Amino acid sequence: MKRIFLLMIVMIFVGPPAFAQKDENKRIKNAGQVMVEILNVPDDIPEDLLDKAECVIVLPSVVKFAIGFGGSYGRGVMTCRSGKEFSGPWSAPSMMALEGGSFGLQLGGQATDFVLLVMNPRGASSILTSQVKLGGDMAAAAGPKGRSAAASTDVTMRAEILSYSRSRGLFAGISLEGSTLRPDNDGNERLYGKGVTAKDVVINSAIHAPASARLLVSTLNKKSPRNKSGK
Repeated sequence: MKRIFLLMIVMIFVGPPAFAQKDENKRIKNAGQVMVEILNVPDDIPEDLLDKAECVIVLPSVVKFAIGFGGSYGRGVMTCRSGKEFSGPWSAPSMMALEGGSFGLQLGGQATDFVLLVMNPRGASSILTSQVKLGGDMAAAAGPKGRSAAASTDVTMRAEILSYSRSRGLFAGISLEGSTLRPDNDGNERLYGKGVTAKDVVINSAIHAPASARLLVSTLNKKSPRNKSGK
């Protein structure tokens, strides 16, 4: 009886964090798979834009809901080129959250994968330290696509975030104005330990990437090994 009681105590205090960590690892694995699939479609993210991005945010299976008003909810990861100058290899992933108003998920609310390119250091630092509203606190635009896409339009050049979506196999640039991005601090603590912030993971390079991030990080290091933003 005593052994059963002790087992119950262990399950109560140890079980939930262990299960939660598995959820974060699953999120990272899903993000890696989304990144691979999107970078392998014929009409994908322009290579020159990926090479100039400081960070990439991947949000698998964002869902749309309606409780009196439209809204969306998603959890994903953010990885940046490591170091204060964003010049190193891609970092361990920080957990991220997307929430916001109805920005029209494609094809009737089907769960949608998002990939966001963060194009300058100011944008990266803002997202890693606080909640930001796209189109308000931070300039955002639908990303151009295709390897030969003209990526030098005024909107693209001014945007701090370029966003892409994939729903039911269709890949396109999409505007996320009105939605918010923030670090998922609870997710980071479950995965990396108490007190670990998104900035610790990505900028300070204090954290080693978990095994679940191997696909995501290796794919980005292979596709875009160097920062060519010229900053």
